[in-house]
Formats: sequence, C-alpha cells, structure tokens
Amino acid sequence: MLDKGLGSKLQASCMCGIVGCISKDNVVPFLLEGLHKESYRGYDSSGLCVFAPAPVTIKAVGHLDQLESKLAGLDMSGHLGIGHNRWATHGGVTEQNAHPHADCKERIFVVHNGIIENHAELKGKLQEKGHTFGSETDTEVLAHLIEQFYTGNLEDAVRQSLQVVRGTYGLIAISADEPDKMVAARMSSPVVVSVAGTKGYVASDPTALAGHTEHLTFLDDGEVAVIKAGEFHVTDLNSKIKYKPLTKLDWSSEAVDLGAYPHFMLKEIHEQPVSLTNTLRGRLLPKTGDVRLGGLTSITGQLRRVKRCQIVACGTACYAGRVGEYMLEEQAGIPCEVDIASEYRYRNPMVDKYTAFVFISQSGETGDTLAALEEVKRKGGLTLGIVNTIGSSIARATEAGVYNHAGPEIGVASTKAFTSQLAVLAMLTVLLGRQRHMSQSTAAEIIQELARLPEKLAAAASVSEKTLQRLAENLVNARTVLYIGRKYQYPIALEGALKLKEVSYIHAEGYGAGELKHGAMALIDKAVPTVAICTQDSVYEKTLSNLQEIKSRSGPIIAIATEGDTQIESVTKDVIYVPQTLEMLQPIINVVPLQLLAYYAGVARGLNIDKPRNLAKSVTVE
Repeated sequence: MLDKGLGSKLQASCMCGIVGCISKDNVVPFLLEGLHKESYRGYDSSGLCVFAPAPVTIKAVGHLDQLESKLAGLDMSGHLGIGHNRWATHGGVTEQNAHPHADCKERIFVVHNGIIENHAELKGKLQEKGHTFGSETDTEVLAHLIEQFYTGNLEDAVRQSLQVVRGTYGLIAISADEPDKMVAARMSSPVVVSVAGTKGYVASDPTALAGHTEHLTFLDDGEVAVIKAGEFHVTDLNSKIKYKPLTKLDWSSEAVDLGAYPHFMLKEIHEQPVSLTNTLRGRLLPKTGDVRLGGLTSITGQLRRVKRCQIVACGTACYAGRVGEYMLEEQAGIPCEVDIASEYRYRNPMVDKYTAFVFISQSGETGDTLAALEEVKRKGGLTLGIVNTIGSSIARATEAGVYNHAGPEIGVASTKAFTSQLAVLAMLTVLLGRQRHMSQSTAAEIIQELARLPEKLAAAASVSEKTLQRLAENLVNARTVLYIGRKYQYPIALEGALKLKEVSYIHAEGYGAGELKHGAMALIDKAVPTVAICTQDSVYEKTLSNLQEIKSRSGPIIAIATEGDTQIESVTKDVIYVPQTLEMLQPIINVVPLQLLAYYAGVARGLNIDKPRNLAKSVTVE
C-alpha cells in the first residue's frame, strides 16, 4: 500500500464545477441543470457518469451544449450520477482529460475541482503497482488511489487516499460496488451538500441547488461527507463524526434562470435596483441616523478602537474597495489602504489590534483573498468579510462581516455584486463614522440617499438600446479605449475599463483623469476614444478641463454626466445622463451605463457575453 502522510493545504485550485445527485428518480435532468448553473466556473469541457444501472460516462469538449448534443436521443437514466464542468489546468482540452475520471476497472469514478500537487510522484508509484492511466490530468490519480485503497468501503478508501495527496480538492467519488452513496470531500475548494426528501445533492456552489432544496451544509477543509438518498453524515479524515450546521438557501430557481433576457449579464445589470434594495433592507435607520449591520454587532467594541482599515480583494471587488477607501477616509475619518490580494498575500503585513482588515469577495471563495485572510488571522488581526455567498469560506473564516444579499450572480463579469459591495461599504462608513465624529444629520442624509438609490439605478439603466448600440459601435474598432475619472470616479474608470476588456476583448485602460498629461495623452488621436466619468461633484471642473484637452487633440469622447448638465455638451455630443446623488454614492449610479456599454460592445462583436474566453467566475487559482 502507499505511504500515508496528511497532505498540505494549498490555496490554489482550478475553477471547475462539480455536481452529484442520488435519488429514486432519474438524476440526469438535475445533473445537466446543475452544470448549467455552474457553467461560469469552467467551460472547456464537461462530462457525466450515471449508473444506469451499469456505469455510463459521456464527455464532450467545448461548452455544455456539446455534451447535451451527445446525450440527445440516448435513453440514459439512473438513480446516481456525477457531473463536471472543466477549466483546464493539467492537460489539454480533450475528451480524455475531461471528467469524470475512472480507475483501471472503471468501477470508481471521480470529479474534482482542485490541483493535486504531488500527482506526478503518486502516478509513478501507482504505475509501479500496475495502474494504467488514460489522461494527462492530475485528477485521474485520485481515482486510482481510491482503487488502490478500496476494500469494500468507499468512504474509507477516499479518506486514506486524501491522506497521501498534497494540494486542493473539492471532489465527489462514486463506486459501482456501492451504488447507494456518494462520497464528497473538501480542501480549499468549495463543496456544499444537502438532502431533500429522498434525494441527496453535492455541488461546488449553492447556485446549483437553487429550487431543489432549502437547506444545505458547507464542508470545511479536511472533511468528508457520505451522502445517501435522504441522509448524509460528515467526518474528518480520521473518521471522527463532525456535527454541521444547516444554512438556509434563500435563492429561488427563477433567480438563476435567464427569463426573457438574452444574457445573464444584461439580466443582472437590470436586477440592480432589486439587488440593491435587498442589500439595504432592514439596515437603514433614518430616524436615528444609524445603520444596523447585524453581522458586526458582536464586535462593536473592537470597531470603536479601530484607527485604520485595510481592504483586501481581487478584480472588481478591489475596485469597490478603492471607492470604499475614499468613503472611509473622507466621511468616517479613518485612514484606509487597499491592496490586491494576489500581491498582499506575499507581503509581510503589519498587523495590530487597531486595524480592521476587510476582505471583499462575491463568491467568498477567491483563493488569493482567502490566503491573505489566513495570513492576517495567523497574526491575530481583526478580520471582516463582505461576501455575497452565504456560508462560503471567507464568510466562515472572518471574525465578523456583512452579507450582500444581492442574489446569485451567474455572469462572469460582475455587475450587481459590485454595486451591492459599494452600498455595504457606504453603510460600514456610516457605522464607523457615527462611532466617531459623523453627525446625526450627515448620517441621516447618507441613509436617505441610500434609500433612494434603487430608483435612481433604474433610471441610470434606462438608456435606450439604440443609443447604447450606437455608442458601443464607436468602441468596437478602436485600437484602445481610455476610461478616466477623478476622486470617487477614478475606481469606476478602472472598473469600466475592466468590464470592456472582459466581455468585448477590446483593450482599455482606466486612468485618474489628472494623470493623462503624465504620459497617456500621447495616445490620444481620432482612433482612441475616451470614456469620461464627469458627473457634477467636487472635481467636476477639473475633469471637464481634462476633456477639453482631449477634444483639442481630436480624441472622441463618450461622457457620463449629470442630468441637466449642458456644459458637458461643449466637449462632446455623446453623453449618457444619470441621476445625481451624494458624491460618495455617485459611483453606484455611474457604473451602470459603463456596464451596459461594455455589454453592447461585446454583443456587437458577437461574443459569448456570460462566458468570456480564458475567464471563470470563481477565481480560486493562484
């Protein structure tokens, strides 16, 4: 037998999606539905294994519709099955490398989200013992390990196998010799399990279970779950029973369906008035000029002692943090710094009891952010989370935090989660500000404007499709696009440029408007459009002056401007007008037309809006 040795934990994994179901009914419809709901996690290839009653495995390269085409016309049904969406790491995008993977006898089948660091070493040892491999993937090692340890009890074989691997995993294993169970396990890759009636479920993401169950359990690192029809239990790798809480899933099946929209991104842009309402619901106290953030109540005393904030996040969430930096410093009087998690995790952070470390992530599973969080916890820092996914790793690892309640976000390009994050940061600013110097009247004004934002967001999203298509076409043939803004709008320029890159593959850069003359102005000519966020605020005149400089150099300009502003028309006729609000809240409104502009640019280029090439929704790779 192979030597045992508990694998080390690595904060890196692939971004695949896994699903599993056991039922008295046919599980294939659920597996396909679950893969569709998790398809944002990976879409290089996909596959199913169903016991029908003998094991049947179907794989396909490409998006999920390729797998469905293979299944069309097949009389394939079974009571137990697992499925996988792949985002390739080890091995090319081929059917042989697609999951599920099997052992030598094709009796044990595994789907896996993660990276097995010592797969080459293990593969060599297994080959010496006579095992033959049919793929280039690290995952296939797991199937053969389980086979090597299998003596009639699948969960025991899984536990023993996981004690010799190093790396990360969210996995499901099934065996044709024990067709009454699934075994799932987790190490730094999300896994949720649930039962409803006589059905048992496993998935990477709660999204896959929406509409099928109301309660679920999140596995922690080093835990193994055995799921049968209508029951499950959880142990650690040493078979010790773990008692797990249930989390209520408040997402409906409609929340993860397209409805009448052509793409999830467009649906989620237009859902923002509702998602923002849900983020704010029950948290605004206008009469007293306070906010109620229940997830922070337990640390009220610690927050009063905070003298500094450190925000850590990736991508769009990091840009939300940059807006929060302005809010916290200007309104709450708290010095704040923002770091990209993928860089922060390699620093030697200075941690003290007077700093609040805020980790922002839509999924709550972002690998770099989790790694940074663990480093701060190791040094005794106060950790707070702003997370959209209930029960996710960051939500459970932080000492306290705030849920977004924005609902599931399926499109890879984040939209409604971003505006929700900004609203949470605004409420956190009021909470901390009221503990310090912020007056009741100032807080009440912010709270009243927060309450009005859903209606103003709806107005900002009401730009005519014809106008958006025309403006987007101005960007489609550009060799690059500049996005500019100042102060609160600078991070929105960064976010606008990111959205255009993500969904249209057009190169774009976000700039602080005052930085143009320090180099980027050399790019300006008739072929380089500038998207300018120029709403009326404390730096409006300065931004307008920058636009005059661009106009004098024949640069095309698309401006986001405040309703009723006629001065902006002196520099451009291509204007999208938005409602006005407080300067600190204006980014929440201004980003909406930028989201729409990116969307229509992607549509004009005929691209897959919800699944951009080379990207996946939950970024758990290093």
